[in-house]
Amino acid sequence: MIEILNPAQLTRAKDTGALVADILRTLKSRSTVGTNLLDIDRWAQAMIVEAGALSCYVDYEPSFGRGPFGHYICTAVNDAVLHGLPHDYTLADGDLLTLDLAVSKGGVAADSAISFIVGDSRPSESVAMISATERALSAGIAAAGPGARIGDISHAIGSVLSEAGYPINTEFGGHGIGSTMHQDPHVSNTGRPGRGYTLRPGLLLALEPWVMADTAELVTDADGWTLRSATGCRTAHSEHTIAITDDGAEILTLPTRTRP
Repeated sequence: MIEILNPAQLTRAKDTGALVADILRTLKSRSTVGTNLLDIDRWAQAMIVEAGALSCYVDYEPSFGRGPFGHYICTAVNDAVLHGLPHDYTLADGDLLTLDLAVSKGGVAADSAISFIVGDSRPSESVAMISATERALSAGIAAAGPGARIGDISHAIGSVLSEAGYPINTEFGGHGIGSTMHQDPHVSNTGRPGRGYTLRPGLLLALEPWVMADTAELVTDADGWTLRSATGCRTAHSEHTIAITDDGAEILTLPTRTRP
């Protein structure tokens, strides 16, 4: 299903996107050396409930997971990259943490992810990976607009990731979003320009470049959810929800104080 949102829905989508971004910003500030992943999940739950919103993850039960997910946020550390199930783990200095959050409010969902390094250490490999996903995300957003194709976005993202030297997995990527978290069209993190669905104003997309340092192969944890690099290498993931507008694309998942 591909949804095209009306102006009233787009207004609610902006509110939801700002909520997701604000929660992620707060959680990043609280995620320090000694923080437990289960505490991050509890903080996310409290903020979602306080805002009168709903988690898109608690009851999430897709075919590829061992559902329901049962938690409020995805927490992926170091070699984990997607669908990180919160568990009893205490963050250490230099850990690379990815927080992926999807929330629904007013009948519209928004989805965003950030990767950052915990503590004072700054491993160069981790810094480079995070930077590559952020640059790829910016390139994908720049390629989006009315009349553009999904393949244009995929090509823009993939070009940045490939030039940075990272293998690209095409099993999981970006997606349409609206009244539900995951919708068509699928947005691969590499592709050919000029191909695929033509973008229209009112379409919402969650774009999410992610990489693993030296492999494109994923393995699944015994928890049935957490996806890790097959080689144990580090990973990074950046994501924004955007709305296609009459003259381009608007990022919805920006923190309140940084919105234009």
